[in-house]
Amino acid sequence: MNFALGLKPPSAGSSGPGSSRGGGGRRGGPAMENLEKQLICPVCLEMFSKPVVILPCQHNLCRKCANDIFQSANPLWQTRGSTSIAASGGRFRCPSCRHEVALDRHGVYGLQRNLLVENIIDIYRQQETSRLVNMKPEQHHHHQQQQQQKLTCEEHEEEKINIYCLSCETPTCSMCKVFGRHKDCDVEPLSSVYARQKTELSDGIAMLVASNDHIQAVICQMEEMCQALKDNGEQQREKLGDCFQTLAAILEERKQELVALISRQQDDKLRHVRALIRCHGDHLEAAVTLVESAIQSMEERHMPVFVQSAKDILEKMTVMARTSNIERPPVSYENMSHFGVDIEDVADMLSNIDFCSGVGDDDDDDEDSESDLDVSFRY
Repeated sequence: MNFALGLKPPSAGSSGPGSSRGGGGRRGGPAMENLEKQLICPVCLEMFSKPVVILPCQHNLCRKCANDIFQSANPLWQTRGSTSIAASGGRFRCPSCRHEVALDRHGVYGLQRNLLVENIIDIYRQQETSRLVNMKPEQHHHHQQQQQQKLTCEEHEEEKINIYCLSCETPTCSMCKVFGRHKDCDVEPLSSVYARQKTELSDGIAMLVASNDHIQAVICQMEEMCQALKDNGEQQREKLGDCFQTLAAILEERKQELVALISRQQDDKLRHVRALIRCHGDHLEAAVTLVESAIQSMEERHMPVFVQSAKDILEKMTVMARTSNIERPPVSYENMSHFGVDIEDVADMLSNIDFCSGVGDDDDDDEDSESDLDVSFRY
């Protein structure tokens, strides 16, 4: 790029930035320069133009710049004074800290003006005007040189860079256009290109801020989706647990029913066998008593007495023999194997419990419908 800064070192008598003569040097010294930096709008990069609005995050913007950002972030918002239905408000983000600013139906016109900053701007401009009026001629001349400093062409000394070559996309001077390397190129006044590019940059900032707002909104939606996924997953886990508790309750109830059947038949058989035991026990006791009586009769030495007692005992033995064939339990009466349960098919069915196909697969359903899905099973 063929240009250089065309400045000469200040003479010994001139008032530089650190000089105390003529109002303290350029722009009143470092203090005034720092003050001017605080009065620069972060959007247009110029000193705030009134009215100046203050955002909830305490950052300031020109109301025009705030409106540009707001309109870019909310292209469908009704403009102020429109005869159509009034909008309910909108949102945009502060270009300095990204804090979200919520507006009412008045838009940026509902933001509070920062009268303090506006007063500081007025005081600053008054002091600058007063300082320039009271400045000595040589200081004023030096100040104008500093204010109007421009780049000069390296090939044509003393020629200011005042045009822009559209073909080569570089700033240049008039001599380069007339006689130099850019004589066959398309050019445009540098001030026009400067104003256009500054406008484009400002518009680009507004568009980028709007794009950032959109990205931030998408991020917020996805964060909300993550939380909804956690909530829905926990809800489905609870429903699944309830389903298995229901199955466990059904199994437990059926188990108790089958256990009761076994217990009833067991008790019936036990009562029958115990009744037979008592019957056989009574018969055995009578037989033992008869045997004892027979043994005592065998010891009787008197024939008439023996014959008489033996006759009675023999009759009793005959009766005992006829009644000795008492009922007995059938073979394998104690077997309870007929109460066996075949659970192979049921166990296989339970092992293959799964969610019904198609449940929760519809991508067109909204988030709420997905969270309300009931757990089902297929076997």
